[in-house]
Formats: sequence, C-alpha cells, structure tokens
Amino acid sequence: MTKVVEPEWIFPFEAMAVGESFFIPTVKIPEMLYVIDCRAKAAQVRVKAFASSKEGHLGVRVWRIG
Repeated sequence: MTKVVEPEWIFPFEAMAVGESFFIPTVKIPEMLYVIDCRAKAAQVRVKAFASSKEGHLGVRVWRIG
C-alpha cells in the first residue's frame, strides 16, 4: 500500500484582498481545514474554508473574509 504524502503548502493570505479565494486539492479535508485555521490565525486574517470540488478534484476552497 502506497502512502499519500501531502505537499507543503504556502498560503497567500497576506497578498489576498477580502473576497478572494483559492482552492487546495486534497483528500485530507479535516486536516487541511485545521492547518488553514492555524495559519490564518498566525497571519491575523479571517478566512472561511469549506470542502469543495473543482474540475473533478476534491479539496478545500478558502475565502479571505477579513
């Protein structure tokens, strides 16, 4: 059995304007939501993140809200 290894993600929170979003393809939705929450708090920005799909790929969509 092959272990799936997630890449190391760099989140563009500081460069985003309120209302902008990005998509992260992943099968580890709960883990990614936790990481996004922690990184947004560290960057002192408010975001909303939800499980989503894009072009047939499962992942997380992240919007900057503040």
